[in-house]
Amino acid sequence: MDKKLEGLSSSDVAARVARGQVNVDASVKTRSIKQIVVSNVCTLFNAINLILACFVFITGSYKNMLFMIVIVCNTAIGIIQEVRSKRTTDRLSIIASSKVDVMRDGARQEISVDEVVLGDIIVLGRGDQVPSDSVVVHGTCDVNESLLTGESKLVRKEAGSELMSGSFVNAGTVYAQVTHVGADNYAAKISAEAKEHKAVNSEIMNSLNGIIRFVSIIIFPLGAILFAREYFTGAYIELNDAILSSVAALVGMIPEGLILLTSTVLAVAVVRLSRSKVLVQQLYCIETLARVDTLCLDKTGTITTGKMEVDRVVTLGDCDEGEADGAFYSIADADEDPNETAQAIIDYYQDVIPQPGAVRHSRRRTKPSDRSVKKYGIERVIPFSSDKKWSGAVFEGGASYVMGAAQFVLGKDYATVKNRVEELAQNARVMVLARVDGFDDEGRIAGRPQPLALIAIKDQIRSTAAQTIQYFIEQGVDLKVISGDDPRTVSGIAQIVGIPHADAYVDATTLLSDAALENAATCYQVFGRVTPEQKKKLVLALQKEGHTVAMTGDGVNDVLALKASDCSVAMAAGSDAARNVAQLVLVNNDFASMPKVVAEGRRAINNLQRSASLFLVKTVLSMVLAVCFIILPWQYPFQPIQMTLISAFTIGLPSFVLALEPNKDRIKGKFLVNVIVRSLPGSITAILAVLGLNIVSYTTLGLDYAQVSTMCVLVTAWVGLLLIVRLSFPFTPIRAALIVVVIGGVILGSTVFPSLFGIEPFTQSMVVAFAVAAAIAVPVFNLLYQAFGSWHAKRQEELV
Repeated sequence: MDKKLEGLSSSDVAARVARGQVNVDASVKTRSIKQIVVSNVCTLFNAINLILACFVFITGSYKNMLFMIVIVCNTAIGIIQEVRSKRTTDRLSIIASSKVDVMRDGARQEISVDEVVLGDIIVLGRGDQVPSDSVVVHGTCDVNESLLTGESKLVRKEAGSELMSGSFVNAGTVYAQVTHVGADNYAAKISAEAKEHKAVNSEIMNSLNGIIRFVSIIIFPLGAILFAREYFTGAYIELNDAILSSVAALVGMIPEGLILLTSTVLAVAVVRLSRSKVLVQQLYCIETLARVDTLCLDKTGTITTGKMEVDRVVTLGDCDEGEADGAFYSIADADEDPNETAQAIIDYYQDVIPQPGAVRHSRRRTKPSDRSVKKYGIERVIPFSSDKKWSGAVFEGGASYVMGAAQFVLGKDYATVKNRVEELAQNARVMVLARVDGFDDEGRIAGRPQPLALIAIKDQIRSTAAQTIQYFIEQGVDLKVISGDDPRTVSGIAQIVGIPHADAYVDATTLLSDAALENAATCYQVFGRVTPEQKKKLVLALQKEGHTVAMTGDGVNDVLALKASDCSVAMAAGSDAARNVAQLVLVNNDFASMPKVVAEGRRAINNLQRSASLFLVKTVLSMVLAVCFIILPWQYPFQPIQMTLISAFTIGLPSFVLALEPNKDRIKGKFLVNVIVRSLPGSITAILAVLGLNIVSYTTLGLDYAQVSTMCVLVTAWVGLLLIVRLSFPFTPIRAALIVVVIGGVILGSTVFPSLFGIEPFTQSMVVAFAVAAAIAVPVFNLLYQAFGSWHAKRQEELV
């Protein structure tokens, strides 16, 4: 054995391990369970509610602490969802092969990829993934580097050639010496940017955080002023009562159920998508994808499967089809270790070779007609070489053929087939079959090659690609194809799957400045020969124009663009770097899953917008009333437990039912604006009703606090019911049943558990006052709802 192929000795390996020169896993790690728990528990939202609960605890009125149940549920759901996502992510295979063969102490042995050390001699054959950057020391092979460069063309490697980690050996066997390990590997360096934290770009999250920040700024000063006004001035109010009414005002300002609702709805979407083999690694990316107006697609692995297939065989002159088919198949099959191209030819012809006991199936139009394809015996094989770009064979009987790149096979006679080759090469690789006189002792062609046929081999397009592309077109999403391949080939494939204006393509090597690239981003739909850095700049250029951009990819070359995009989608079979940085991972590697993700996002957002308005009614109501009752001489008319009754039946239950219904409408407008517009009619109506009841009850009817509080609770519930009815149009059996349950729940709580919720028996004057307030509330609410709705619809039309 060659001394240089004996590999390291055991002592050499031990020394390198001691120095840390070992191929440790440098991939992105998911957060620990402890980190997940801490981040979900220690939030400003939870802190505010905990402080309020402590004030209630001091009063000894423990029933008024029931609002904390919602807080606990919200936190638990957040933790469970993230832990579930973590475990699913951790189960994904980080590298295609977890074992590798190495030469150590002169013997070949199998070890884990994370046991490889610097200087190891690794043995790589067809189908193996290169675990570390290496240099070939013996043998030759064809390597697929598409995950790294985006270029699907095979690269020939021989002694002295560099092998990049993450690439795959397509054909041949080599011995290679490891030059980098762990974080020093090429793939690890490119994906280093993926490890940096990226803020979540979610309009819903930003809106909710904005509400919480606003509430947190005013809640305690407002609460302190309200408490001081009630306890230290005006009519005498006991300390505990002043605390409870002040806390009730503050609890009402916090849309705690909205946070829970949002987490729950998105968690349900995550579960539904997981059944469709879609892993959601970031909860709010579902919303982002539903808002996307520009989708950037990587060709390999997204539109195509990453495999090759024969598109067609074209005979030239008077060549017999049977001769061409037999020669193509026999030459490809003669290769002991066929590369990707040869394997595509073998697969193309295999189903027309009669097999013992096999049933002949009908074939696609591109397959040979129903005729037997003869497989010739081989006397001599001339293997493929990256230098000569062809392979050949001498068949039994003496006939000799070559198959390869037409320019290299035909030489000066290439002009005779040039036009036909270029026509086929629009979206495929083209090889020529030629009959020759034979080969000399060194394998060179003897005689003048006579071209017989052309075979076009193209990327295998996913069967569902065209349908999926059509879906996004119908949804008004602009599609861009970004690839490292030849732009003409990419354009041809894009046209096949129906991408609009796919004939508008550009070679990214001609875009020499950022300005040229930014201009191209708006002018072209197809980009070829794009570098990883250019992919990122294209995404940023589109975002600069105001677009919400999603990016799909599967290779290390896609990582920078995936990270920069608003929503990133990766294939599970792709590189570990792409999977780690992506917010969504298609576990079944099927781009056809994308419409389901968009549909789930739309259902979640549209329903959340509708349901969130119920929560903001309470928030706006509580804020305005808190300010009013600082000025008015009476006690704030609600207790925390009463707000729980209102929240449970007129907000919580209906919001969850409405939020989980089917809804595929397109997203329109801003989340917060949509929610506020729907909530203001209810808020204004409830504020007017509560203030009116307080004024009349205290100045005219002579009612006490408990009686006034009872009417205020029920009239607020009544206004909430009016909003639920409007949000339920058009009625369905479920929505009708919801309204019945809401009415029944409020009546049940008020009659069966009056002491729990502080509900007093109605007197005649209370009945009259409540009836008048409820009756007036109906036209006022409907008038406001129609006015705000008309204004909002007109505003949206102006923004389109």
